[in-house]
Amino acid sequence: MSSNFYAAVTVVLWGAMPALAKDLLNALPPFETLAISSLFAFLFLFAVNWRARSLKRLSAEETFTAAWLGFLGLFLYSAFFYYGLARMTSQEACILNYLWPLMIVLFSCPILGEPLTRRKLLAVGMSFVGIVLVMFGGIDESLSQEKFFGALSCIVAAACYGLFSVLNKRRRLEQKLAMMIIWGTTAACAFIAGYFFELWLVPGVGQVIGLLWLGVVINAVAYLTWALALETTTNTARTANLAYLVPILAIFISTFAFGEELSPAVIPALVLIIGGILINK
Repeated sequence: MSSNFYAAVTVVLWGAMPALAKDLLNALPPFETLAISSLFAFLFLFAVNWRARSLKRLSAEETFTAAWLGFLGLFLYSAFFYYGLARMTSQEACILNYLWPLMIVLFSCPILGEPLTRRKLLAVGMSFVGIVLVMFGGIDESLSQEKFFGALSCIVAAACYGLFSVLNKRRRLEQKLAMMIIWGTTAACAFIAGYFFELWLVPGVGQVIGLLWLGVVINAVAYLTWALALETTTNTARTANLAYLVPILAIFISTFAFGEELSPAVIPALVLIIGGILINK
């Protein structure tokens, strides 16, 4: 299958994630949501790798690397993002989440030795204005303590995923196996954190279906199709640009499918943040 097909599947699935996760977080604690959905993702990928007879292909060093990347790039990222998502609208959280491509640029300077140019500094400035719009230009036109920490958490989540992406760029792991270990690590860490910091609830039938969809379809399948899209493309920049359709689709779904009120700050903030990212292309 073509890279465009894999990328299109990813965009649609990721676009539905913020609204679905927000709906689950209205009923379940964040670590419980993350732990159960990540477990479903791990079990699905384990079955895929078992059927492909590829479970023994990773060395001990590669397994440790995948587990460490899973802790940084998906456990910490998802934990901070879910915390923020529970305290903001899914539109606002999704916009701040899309600071991660800019974080890749910033982390690439010290880690990969890439230069910090004026264009990159302009992109940082534009994205900063976008952050301010999201935090202060919402529907209630005020910045509560809860929204402040929610926004800060989403920004930290974007930094975690950006750092994960830069570090992962230096490794060439087999994606199906690596993602299985990454989601297994995420599930284990979320179960441990949930045991110490949350009182878990018994999910209803609707929540179980939502967790299964989030874990298998959005987490396992979408992250895998994105990795395959980047692996099979002949134009990485063009394929990566398709990811910027995700927040637009997420806003549409949260507004029209889940009935969330459209914040007046969302569209200009989206333009500034994505515009800042595209400046670096």
